Amino acid sequence: QVQLVESGGGLVQSGGSLRLSCASSGRISSINAMGWYRQAPGKQREFVARITSGGSTNYRDSVRGRFTISRDNAKNTVYLQMNSLKPEDTAVYYCNAALGPMNYWGQGTHVTVSS
Repeated sequence: QVQLVESGGGLVQSGGSLRLSCASSGRISSINAMGWYRQAPGKQREFVARITSGGSTNYRDSVRGRFTISRDNAKNTVYLQMNSLKPEDTAVYYCNAALGPMNYWGQGTHVTVSS
């Protein structure tokens, strides 16, 4: 079983930056892929970014070029650097780990972008 703990959320003005962290209780190098999802009030959870064990990344179109996902295997931590934030980025951000057929989720961290 993998436990994930997110941190780094907060309130930021439009155009600002935040870096989210996701600390894993398991070795992330053995996890197929780790990613970030978000859920805005009244909306469904949506994919944001993903990084595989091989280092490949992909992003949803609306964040590509502004967000960067990375990982530190030694710290078993995945990061999401978010730049040029917009009010529409406001959401609860969740870390996800895909390990075989299982998906694990963190508790989420709130990001609020004021205009």
